[in-house]
Amino acid sequence: MLLIVGCSTKKDAFLNRNFHSINTKYNILYNGHEALRIGLEQLNANYEDNFWERLPVEPLKVDVLALPGMAAETDASPKEFERAEEKAVKAVQKHSMLIARQERNKQIDDAYLLLGKARYYSKRFVPALEAFNYVISNYPRANLINETKVWQAKTLVRLRNEEQAIENLQSLLKDESLKDHIIEDANSALAMAYVGLDSVTKALYHLNKSVLIINKNRTIAKAMITKKKSNVEKLVLTTNNVEQTARNLFIIGQLYKEQNNIDSSNIAFNTLAKLKKAPKKYSVRAQLELAKNANTKQRLAYFLEVLKKMIKNRDNKPFLDEIYYQAGIIENTINSEGAIEYFKNSLLASDINNIQKELSYEAAGNYYFDKAKFAVAGAYYDSILGITKDENSKRIRRLARKRNNLNDVILYENIAKNNDSILDIVAMSKEEQSDFFTTYIEKLKAEDEKQQVLLTSGSGFLSDASKKGEKGTGKWYFYNSQTLGFGEQEFKKVWGNRPLEENWRLSDKTQINFQGNELDIVQTTKKIDDSKKYDLAYYLENIPSDLSKIDSIKQERNNAYYKLGVIYKEQFKEPVLAIDKLENLLSFNPDENLEVPAKYHLYKIYFSQNNTKADELKKDIVSNFPDSLYAKILLNPDAVQNEDKTNSPESEYALVFYEYKDNKFDSVIEKANLAISKFEGQSIVPKFELLKAYTIGKKEGLEAFKTALDFVATNYPNTEEGKKALEVIDTIKTKIEP
Repeated sequence: MLLIVGCSTKKDAFLNRNFHSINTKYNILYNGHEALRIGLEQLNANYEDNFWERLPVEPLKVDVLALPGMAAETDASPKEFERAEEKAVKAVQKHSMLIARQERNKQIDDAYLLLGKARYYSKRFVPALEAFNYVISNYPRANLINETKVWQAKTLVRLRNEEQAIENLQSLLKDESLKDHIIEDANSALAMAYVGLDSVTKALYHLNKSVLIINKNRTIAKAMITKKKSNVEKLVLTTNNVEQTARNLFIIGQLYKEQNNIDSSNIAFNTLAKLKKAPKKYSVRAQLELAKNANTKQRLAYFLEVLKKMIKNRDNKPFLDEIYYQAGIIENTINSEGAIEYFKNSLLASDINNIQKELSYEAAGNYYFDKAKFAVAGAYYDSILGITKDENSKRIRRLARKRNNLNDVILYENIAKNNDSILDIVAMSKEEQSDFFTTYIEKLKAEDEKQQVLLTSGSGFLSDASKKGEKGTGKWYFYNSQTLGFGEQEFKKVWGNRPLEENWRLSDKTQINFQGNELDIVQTTKKIDDSKKYDLAYYLENIPSDLSKIDSIKQERNNAYYKLGVIYKEQFKEPVLAIDKLENLLSFNPDENLEVPAKYHLYKIYFSQNNTKADELKKDIVSNFPDSLYAKILLNPDAVQNEDKTNSPESEYALVFYEYKDNKFDSVIEKANLAISKFEGQSIVPKFELLKAYTIGKKEGLEAFKTALDFVATNYPNTEEGKKALEVIDTIKTKIEP
């Protein structure tokens, strides 16, 4: 009888109220809150913060608002949020005691709050706002009214109504009886609103208020700018939500760093690093941010030791790629020689292709680029372009242009090295040639025998281990780690570093096989017939002996040296490398068409260095090549510009342009290249480069056209031609590409 009487929702009696309140709280709402908790865990597990950018105050990614009548995002929030919403609705339908316009079940306001939260995390913000508004309008004295007001404000922020959210929260914070966790949540929500309005100063103010309370006396810190350790120690961190507190501290550090207020940024990150129970993803990265903020050699050395200790800590294994990377950055600043090992370890520690892996590849590439090992740098840049998911970002586009600029360097360096090798062998006596290739054959045999032993021992190991049932072994090839590693090494030796793509065997792919950064003399000279690789006569008969062939090899080598000298001087601003290539070229006694421009480029480099060799080269060019364009430029640059228009650069450009109109593409490319060398340093050069790019596009297709345009845009960015090249690239991407 008591149960029957108590089940009624129309009678305002003690038994009825408590019956429905208890059933609502410990049955339906309990299950609803559990569903919400599980949904949040799944949501957080699937959410990945980008610590290389400023973190959002709330870790909830919303790309498109789901307005009324629209479906929610297809990435779909966890189904547990639907279950939580169902439980909240069920609690209202079955246990609401609305009698005389007053709700007698004290748990119903909690049910509406749960309903709003479930809709909020499902990214259905309009119906969520309706639920919160209903509580505020109909249950003004509810125990959870202040928490509901905070959620209402957060929903308004998500709906881009930051001004109303700020007004509501400021009104709420006037209540001096608010509990600490409400103050913390309200200030976090205010920070969200001000971030949405791009008001960084006010966002910082409320983030500080959300995490710092001095001496537990409810006096809120206005800003964390104090530098005295004693004052910092007085700060008492709120612990109502350690996850959000840690997140807010990290954002505070980021915002101060954006304002170049490094001292305050360090205080925030240092406080976070020492915060007990702070999630590892925040505390470890706080240490990394402190290391990034170090700006003196002493501080850098200190944090390098800190990072080394962090590397040894097993708990930091998920963050090793980032720790190794930052250690490499510091090592590169202090002593660049040891940096590359950290970058390589960072790559080995990376399990997924993410921004950190791209940054590690880029750092390694830049290391070799700064060492002028451009071929190795190009291989690392290729790795970035192969894994990036954001091909249209400025960083990747800039990197792609930088990589394209390396193509010519890699090409001409290989030509120079190969032809030098051939000419060295040609210059040997017959006996020396025989001895050289005999030694080479013996080396080949030794390497093949070593590999055979490894393969045999690997097979034996496979059989024995498979019997013992050891981990990482088995009868099948891919179950055995030793034979698998051997196979990988053998593949790289034969094929080089090939990308995972179709038609990877094609010989015209630009791939380089690095072995200690050296290229084998014979293997790069000619593809060896495997059936004759131990035959001495085979090598000897392939040595060039025809004078015309040898002269052709010399001419190709000389041209490569000249091109490299100009590229190092003009594109990469590497005067030392440019001098080395051009001086070597002159030692080869090249033709006049290379000798004079080579001396002119050397003159320009030495002149910029105030080197006395500049005067010697100037006298040489003027005395020995008085009729050359370079002599005229050195003697009277203005006179060259005012020469007869029939000999002017503009006149020559016009002639080449008419050939372009007549579709004489091969002739245009050849004459444009000659003109670019002839008029080097003059304003006409970008025009020839752009004309050549259009010609390449007509002749070789869209991809070649884009590459050529990239070259113009990168090397002549401040000219009209460079800007035009960028416009055409954008047109290709927006209108031609799908």
